[in-house]
Amino acid sequence: MSLNAAVRSAADRPGREVPAPTESDTGLRVLFDVGHPAQVHLFRNAIDVLERAGHETFVASREKEVTVDLLDAYGIAHLPLTKRGDSFPALLWELACRERRLLSVARRFEPDVVASRLSPAAAHVSRLVGCRNVVVSDTHIDSPVMRLLSQRLTLPFVDTVCAPADFDLPVPKGKRRALDFQELAYLHPEYFRPDPVGLAEAGVDPGEPYFFVRLAGWDAYHDVGHTGLSPDAVRELVSFLSDHGSVYLSAEAELPADLREHRLPAPPEYVHDVLYYADLYVGDSGTMSTEAALLGTPAVRTNTLVGDDDENVFRELEHRYGLLSSFADEDKAIAEVRRLVEAGIDEREWHRRRDRLVDEQPNVTERLVDVILEGAVPS
Repeated sequence: MSLNAAVRSAADRPGREVPAPTESDTGLRVLFDVGHPAQVHLFRNAIDVLERAGHETFVASREKEVTVDLLDAYGIAHLPLTKRGDSFPALLWELACRERRLLSVARRFEPDVVASRLSPAAAHVSRLVGCRNVVVSDTHIDSPVMRLLSQRLTLPFVDTVCAPADFDLPVPKGKRRALDFQELAYLHPEYFRPDPVGLAEAGVDPGEPYFFVRLAGWDAYHDVGHTGLSPDAVRELVSFLSDHGSVYLSAEAELPADLREHRLPAPPEYVHDVLYYADLYVGDSGTMSTEAALLGTPAVRTNTLVGDDDENVFRELEHRYGLLSSFADEDKAIAEVRRLVEAGIDEREWHRRRDRLVDEQPNVTERLVDVILEGAVPS
């Protein structure tokens, strides 16, 4: 079932009780540590596959943006453990609280595997309760100090890391499993079905020309020292694009008063439908730029992370598949937007490029489930 259908059909919300093992259990017990909306999408199909195969799953969630709303909409049983801190000391306090509370959940749930992004809490708790920690990672941390701190707190305790083949992580080869284009875990055609009717009901007409602009918050630990689109650049984009169709803005921070009329009217669970039907995407979010490209929508990405050390996923999308253009200079990004729009966008050509990528890449959800089940024996 698509997320939009789940939202429309869900009559009630899943419970918050942590399920303890029973004598009738025959499968594995897999605990997912989910702290960001993107992680809901990353893991949700794996959770469904595992449940259908007779395994028990549960999610330790976090109150950040729409994480809890998405889990509820999908009917995924979860327990919110912490709320995102709004300062560095608050984030440190949250990390300490999360580790303690996750340990309590794990002791009751008794997992065979904890699946997570690169997370100190998940790594430490896995070691304390004696189970495997399977990590999915593809986020480059530009700050050497933050990168070293994050890796030293986690990697010594991790059992298996799923990451792009060339992603720089100091772990033994035997601990690594290649996993490129991780957004295909939820955007692969096997799992994603665009919902034009629901999108129209939510306030965006997929039959009319429109453009989608995304502004990230730039307050995550891996974004330290970097920036994205400036307010003036956003205003220039809106002014130009408005002559060619509707313009919808999505931002983690509050939009300036003069741009609020362009705020995306559809709720967060429709964002991938918005991306799919958009004539063009432009923004400073790495994840959403990748998502747009993987849906066959022309994507222009701009932020100060772009450069010679850009992640391989971005380079492959740009140079191998022609689905993404990345710029460190926002003026050059705006020039590329103008070029694409004025030249005319051939939707069939962009979908052909996307289909080639899907044909050449593995099913990410299937591979992730295989790694979770790898060598595991029910406790």
